Amino acid sequence: MSRPAEIREFLRSRRARLTPADVGLPIRAGSRRVAGLRREELAMLAGVSVDYYTRLEQGRAPHASEQVLGAVADALRLGDLERRHLFDLVKPVADPGDDRPPRARPAVRMMLDALDPVPAVLHGPCLEVVAMNRMGKVLLDDFDAMPPGERNMVRWMFLDPKARSVYPDWDEVAAQMVAILRAAAPHPRLTRLVGELTARSPRFTDFWDDYRVFQHTHGTKRFHHDAVGTMSLNYESLVPPADPYLSLIIYSAATGSPSEERLCALTDWADRS
Repeated sequence: MSRPAEIREFLRSRRARLTPADVGLPIRAGSRRVAGLRREELAMLAGVSVDYYTRLEQGRAPHASEQVLGAVADALRLGDLERRHLFDLVKPVADPGDDRPPRARPAVRMMLDALDPVPAVLHGPCLEVVAMNRMGKVLLDDFDAMPPGERNMVRWMFLDPKARSVYPDWDEVAAQMVAILRAAAPHPRLTRLVGELTARSPRFTDFWDDYRVFQHTHGTKRFHHDAVGTMSLNYESLVPPADPYLSLIIYSAATGSPSEERLCALTDWADRS
């Protein structure tokens, strides 16, 4: 999807979720032809002309000032992540760069292996699986055994039946992954991935059309493995300072919990396998 189309879709989706009552505007008699706020209502709230807001929403205002974008974000009641996403769409800070898949430095790969038996995965900006350690493969899947072009968490999530077994809360996690993609900077790899999944997975299309954005920083997810059952694991996402487009995801269980016992049992199982 082109950048103007991304801007249009994002701003329209945010207008649609607000009503005049939400922002303190009177509701006029008669039917409304659009869901949510009209362009003229949003423009009035942001303090810009309707013509200018229309050009912004159509992706035809590449030189919009930070003050204007901030006013539009305030009018739309955007959260911090949504606000950053709007600024990134309208005022990209850098060229997307070459189209080669992201790679990990040897020292980062050695660190990943040194974390074992703690499961750990290294992601690229489009949730490409750049590397994972032994227990990461045991917990999720052996991405190293897949063709290079298929080593992507979102692609695996929607096209590999195993993902539904690994994640008991598949719908919740799948929606979250799509929201991570939505927050990613536009890039040819992202365009190709979305195109493939839109063509092959109606469920992906449903989540994509929601236009939810999410930042994968920390939280809890449930995992299932046939050898030990279901575990609730915490995850923390760390960004290597020298590789800001990569994310290191580390999984752990609460001390003394049944999930910690199961994770230890899974390590023992892996050692014997």
